Amino acid sequence: MPAPFDTQTGHAQHGRYPEARTVEDFQRNLTAVQARIEAACRRAERDPATVRLLPVSKTKPEASLRLAHAAGCRMLGENKPQEAHRKWEAMQDLTDLQWSVIGHLQTNKARLVARFAAEFQALDSLRVAEALDRHLQAEGRSLDVFVQVNTSNEASKYGLLPEGVPAFIQALPAFSALRVRGLMTLALFSSNAERVRQCFERLRSLRDRLRQSAPAGIALDELSMGMSGDFEIAIEEGATVVRVGQAIFGARPLPDSHYWPGEPNTEESQP
Repeated sequence: MPAPFDTQTGHAQHGRYPEARTVEDFQRNLTAVQARIEAACRRAERDPATVRLLPVSKTKPEASLRLAHAAGCRMLGENKPQEAHRKWEAMQDLTDLQWSVIGHLQTNKARLVARFAAEFQALDSLRVAEALDRHLQAEGRSLDVFVQVNTSNEASKYGLLPEGVPAFIQALPAFSALRVRGLMTLALFSSNAERVRQCFERLRSLRDRLRQSAPAGIALDELSMGMSGDFEIAIEEGATVVRVGQAIFGARPLPDSHYWPGEPNTEESQP
């Protein structure tokens, strides 16, 4: 079934996805999202196995996450490090459940992420890289990371501008506990699908250029881009990870601006 789109925004309408309340609801939603992934892959002549679905559980209660796990989810994405850490602590009995932190990280929260996360998708400063590396070394752990790129050139968004990424990538080998996997972006929140597509095209083109000069040990195989309302376009442009929340868990009770009024452009960043 196609996503419920708002014709004014081009993105999934807030409140149009019913809340998943049972394991069967989650299984049905996961099947529907996977069907959309497979259809987009067919259009792009890609193997669906090359696209990883990352269910995004931000703001959802522990009970809902446990249902998602029972339905087969083995990695969940969370925006806020403190919320993610609380959930990790409460759910350590699920020993096969991993956590991806996909939102902005301040250096004073790096210790939390170093304790539990398997993946961090929003690396955009050397200060955060240094803090993560230091805490990971102390924990005896390593962490998969994605470099966040501001492909829409919006001042209100986190992420490096494309022109700053090459030098940033060159500096990352100094942090041996960080395993660089690829790049991540949030597309423009726009009713114009071609403008959204351009953000994804920019990330893929940047990755292809960076591969030619990436330092040894820096892998740039992954492109994390696309959310509930635009992940088909992202797949057509080369996404290897899509971050999907509402199409799996159901709409959140209120828009993101209610939960995070201090964060920039919160309405555009609803997976």
